[in-house]
Amino acid sequence: VQLQASGGGLVQPGGSLRLSCAASGSIASINYMAWYRQAPGKQRELVAGLDSGERTNYADSVKGRFTISRDNAKNTVYLQVNDLKPEDTAVYYCKFSTRYGYIYWGQGTQVTVSS
Repeated sequence: VQLQASGGGLVQPGGSLRLSCAASGSIASINYMAWYRQAPGKQRELVAGLDSGERTNYADSVKGRFTISRDNAKNTVYLQVNDLKPEDTAVYYCKFSTRYGYIYWGQGTQVTVSS
């Protein structure tokens, strides 16, 4: 099973994007879906997470601007990113974790915020 991330692109400051991450097949017992990002020269950081109880967590830098959601039937997680800033420029990765300890990573989608 592979995760396919999409939806990135070049946007101006203040713009919006909707990132998607879909699994190519069925993944049993997903208990956590998340988005991470990695900017050049920086470590990968958690941006947003969503657990099986619909609880969410966000990095302080994106609270109020980013929203994580999912479609269980499609094994897909989304990240709505609004009011983008140049410092949001990064490669965004999705991650699925299962209750059995399996972890799946997507290949990343580039988000560039520039005027």
